[in-house]
Amino acid sequence: MKISFQTKAESNKQQQAAFSKLTPVERFYAFLELSFRLKDFPQKNKPKKSSENFVIKITDETFMEK
Repeated sequence: MKISFQTKAESNKQQQAAFSKLTPVERFYAFLELSFRLKDFPQKNKPKKSSENFVIKITDETFMEK
């Protein structure tokens, strides 16, 4: 494993250059891989309580006939 020290701008430029070298199909697969890895990333969002959601109930039978 190689450790290198660089600025954020240098790092971004290096990542952009590496990404630009990929074919469109490889870019798409890189996007899918990143999306898959982010699904396990910790989130601060807390699930809403059921009382904070609203539910639409259709009780009129005329809507159900169509």
